[in-house]
Amino acid sequence: MEMPEKLHVYTGAVYDSTRWDRFALREGDIVVCTPPKTGTTWTQMLCALIVHQTPDLPLPLTRLSRWLDRTAQPVEEVAAEFEAQDFRRVIKTHTPLDGLAYDARASYVVCGRDPRDAFLSMVDHLANLSDATRAEIAGRLAAVGGAAAFPSGVDEMFEMWMTKPEKPWMQDGFPWGSVFYYMSSFWKFRTLNNIHFLHYSDLLGDLDGEMRRLSAFLSVPVDEARWPVLVEAARFSRMRAKADAAAPGAHLGEWRDANAFFRKARLGEWREVLSPGSRALYDKLSRERLEPQLRLWLESGRRACDPKAR
Repeated sequence: MEMPEKLHVYTGAVYDSTRWDRFALREGDIVVCTPPKTGTTWTQMLCALIVHQTPDLPLPLTRLSRWLDRTAQPVEEVAAEFEAQDFRRVIKTHTPLDGLAYDARASYVVCGRDPRDAFLSMVDHLANLSDATRAEIAGRLAAVGGAAAFPSGVDEMFEMWMTKPEKPWMQDGFPWGSVFYYMSSFWKFRTLNNIHFLHYSDLLGDLDGEMRRLSAFLSVPVDEARWPVLVEAARFSRMRAKADAAAPGAHLGEWRDANAFFRKARLGEWREVLSPGSRALYDKLSRERLEPQLRLWLESGRRACDPKAR
């Protein structure tokens, strides 16, 4: 079978995929792979709970499982923190698979979400950025000749995201990344044994069952005595209660309100928020750009389409 290859370098206002070149993966490492706002932090928490078998993690999640591509801290410092971990590591990335040096020894956990839900979650995300983080991003954009201001209207922002390429080889995704392109990069290799797919709506509907599937993929036996506590610790309400430890970048002061990072699922709210024109634009472009089965899975989860079904 064809194997994944590194074809592109991904850089932006807050990320740089070349940081992976200065980081050594270990056998058994877990790489959490998602576009922004598709369940990244939730997936990191699930993996950490399963690995450590306790809600009392050895470090706050925001330090335990770092976004390696994020440029807020020198990569040497982040790599050193990971190197000091003498247990199975959970590493976050928003880089598509064609920007990573694939390693068959690692476990890749992908989480999907309806792109329209992810968009609304990103609108919330941008509104919650701290002043310091906004200034950092504006400065980085200015340094590369980019614009710091984006449309204020939801539909205008959605149209820009759907039609303006983030990278020359993409068709959409500006300014924070393409769900279509990202998921397509993993979908073509979905039958590889070390790539596992979760979906946001499946986690909402059956957290216990999806955690069991993930536990089996990671080859961690389920301890029934501990299991209820782990599932409870993975619920949104519990993560919100520990937002300062769980929200990514909380230790760097990236949010106005860390609790608001876990605001709500936004499940299906696009039907009320997006205009008929925006909804029609999505329907047209998703049909043109996504394989039918990938589109079905993104919009409805594993119960509508199992990525591993041959």
